Amino acid sequence: MKILVTGAAGFIGAAVSQYLINRGDEVVGIDNINDYYDVNLKHARLAGIKSSSAASRFSFIEMGVEDREGMAALFEQQKFDGVIHLAAQAGVRYSLENPNAYIDSNVVGFMNILEGCRHTNIPHLVYASSSSVYGSNKEMPFSEKHNVDHPVSIYAATKKANELMAHTYSHLYGLVTTGLRFFTVYGPWGRPDMAPMKFAKAISSKGSIDVYNYGEHRRDFTYIDDIVEGVVRSLDRVDCKGSNTNISGDKYEVINIGAQTPVHLLSFIELMEKAFDSTVSKNLLPIQPGDVPDTYADVSRLTELTGYQPKTSIEEGVEKFALWYKSYYSN
Repeated sequence: MKILVTGAAGFIGAAVSQYLINRGDEVVGIDNINDYYDVNLKHARLAGIKSSSAASRFSFIEMGVEDREGMAALFEQQKFDGVIHLAAQAGVRYSLENPNAYIDSNVVGFMNILEGCRHTNIPHLVYASSSSVYGSNKEMPFSEKHNVDHPVSIYAATKKANELMAHTYSHLYGLVTTGLRFFTVYGPWGRPDMAPMKFAKAISSKGSIDVYNYGEHRRDFTYIDDIVEGVVRSLDRVDCKGSNTNISGDKYEVINIGAQTPVHLLSFIELMEKAFDSTVSKNLLPIQPGDVPDTYADVSRLTELTGYQPKTSIEEGVEKFALWYKSYYSN
């Protein structure tokens, strides 16, 4: 199959692209390589794909999804068998500083993806939503049946908008869509703006870290390999060669994807300290605007549809992440 992966230089996008080409699919990856975080890390992810044994099945185009004409031409020229849309302006706190970036990428860009899928009869669109849509919800674990009408950040609001837009296109045009609400993804090649990378940098340099909500957060940390498996299983539940016999029920789904094992933030930091054989000074601070106190995924729907089962324990995942971090940043 020929699969479009947007955000292919990103943390999840690069890992998904590598998995797909390794199993024999052809991947066209796009990314605008913006400078929200270190572009060297993005280029290094791409270099890893291009140097792999399956590199001949990967091609890359530097382009943003908000480029309406460029995206329309790409869909028309390439004739994809499926789309995995992971490109987005990420980060809850940055959305407080630069909300327009989120509208451009996450709303306008997503509309361009939907239009491309609609006009070229894409059998299945899998796209990234976020656990942030649960907002101020306090009922645990978070279930797809819960109300998500109260996002507490612009980032979360754009992801909720994506779900509504996908629903409309599924209803009006029969486009099969699957939205995945990601829960705190971590692991090798992770984003520098996320807590695990910030903690690793501080611990390895014997610095200090800001710990918000006085460390009382709980997060459903999900290892990258488990996320990739869930994404690909979600794509595969629909036969992308034209028959939707594998889909159960509606053409529209929104599904949690997480480890289903929330971890206390201070406990996570302790595991990091152990993996790096060092300790770090902790600045305990109040909760930040836009933050969700706890996340905990009910993944029963994803398991029902795809057989997904997260396999990586938090201890194993942190150890693997620390080994990669020490290797990558020692060079």
